[in-house]
Amino acid sequence: MSTNYLKVERTDTIVIGAGQAGLSVGYHLARQRIPFIILEANDRVGDTWRKRWESLRLFTPAWLDSLPGMAFPAPSRSFPTKDDMANYLSAYAERFNLPVRTGVRVNRLWRSGDRYLIDAGDVRYEARHVVVAMANYQEPRVPDFAAQLAPEIVQLHSKEYSKPSQLRAGKVLVVGAGNSGAEIAMELVTAGHPTWLAGRDTGQIPFQIDSLLGKYVFAPLLLRFVFHRLLTLDTPMGRKAHAKATASTMATPLIRRKPKDLLKAGVVRVPKVIGVRGGLPVLENGETLDVENVIWCTGFHAGFKWIDLPVFDLRGRPQHERGIVRDEPGLFFVGLHFLYALSSTMIQGVGRDANRIADAIVNNRPAQRASQTKAIKMAKAG
Repeated sequence: MSTNYLKVERTDTIVIGAGQAGLSVGYHLARQRIPFIILEANDRVGDTWRKRWESLRLFTPAWLDSLPGMAFPAPSRSFPTKDDMANYLSAYAERFNLPVRTGVRVNRLWRSGDRYLIDAGDVRYEARHVVVAMANYQEPRVPDFAAQLAPEIVQLHSKEYSKPSQLRAGKVLVVGAGNSGAEIAMELVTAGHPTWLAGRDTGQIPFQIDSLLGKYVFAPLLLRFVFHRLLTLDTPMGRKAHAKATASTMATPLIRRKPKDLLKAGVVRVPKVIGVRGGLPVLENGETLDVENVIWCTGFHAGFKWIDLPVFDLRGRPQHERGIVRDEPGLFFVGLHFLYALSSTMIQGVGRDANRIADAIVNNRPAQRASQTKAIKMAKAG
């Protein structure tokens, strides 16, 4: 943490993160005329998407990929690429003239009196309100035994993987059989790498999302109605789903790449990887795989260690009510898994959460609180 700052900057609200969550919050704050700044660690808005593997396409059609106030510029039933989404986010920030500071990495967030302080290298930011606009998926998670693999084996986490040319010629083990693992395994086997996919079966949706059924039934019924309207904290079914989703690391069923597609392409399914023997990965059945490359599609840690505030439970999860931290007035979260609905981490769902947080910030401002208190007193007197 820095102690000698070249600059101290004060504003009403700081938003940390300029992804879809942070930009949505910024849009609603601007409409409410709240002074704010958005801090982004990457050099450009949208870089979080640009840095993902090159062949990535969204699972949601373009008509569900719009942020508040600006339609996604693509045919409504098409599935945008990761670069399409990155460019859209960049254009969104420019269109609404959102005050994004890129290349600013937050090292620490803490509180002093009635203000939150943010250490960002040479600059310290101070604000009455802070919105952590980041998903739970920030730091790559890799098993400890990965360090025991032979040094000549190329190891990449899915966050680092971009394209097949990063790998050595030869065999590849993809660890983690969720959507990322299945997508990457398919790309690698198509590129000519003998490919093994390790991990338990996560299930699959029963149709192709690119089909007519997928485009005209799956998207509006499952994504828009079930994920966005039905499975929320306001419904008994949603509260049950929330408890299950937040109590486990349950993987999402396979969406685009199905088990039969992987099998047909030549991907070999193998059991879970449990350790290393002689520098090579060992499977749950005792088999050792002699491979030249390992891709870890093993998920992420939340990455909130820089938040120096007592807002986490024993499992390290932020404690909040739909993004509002009651024990730390003025602190908010947007973009977390199932913040309010199963769609909260999706582009279609984040705008609704952002709007609620912007309203909460308005109501938490001293002038607004004073006005409300005066109105209550007048009502009682009358």
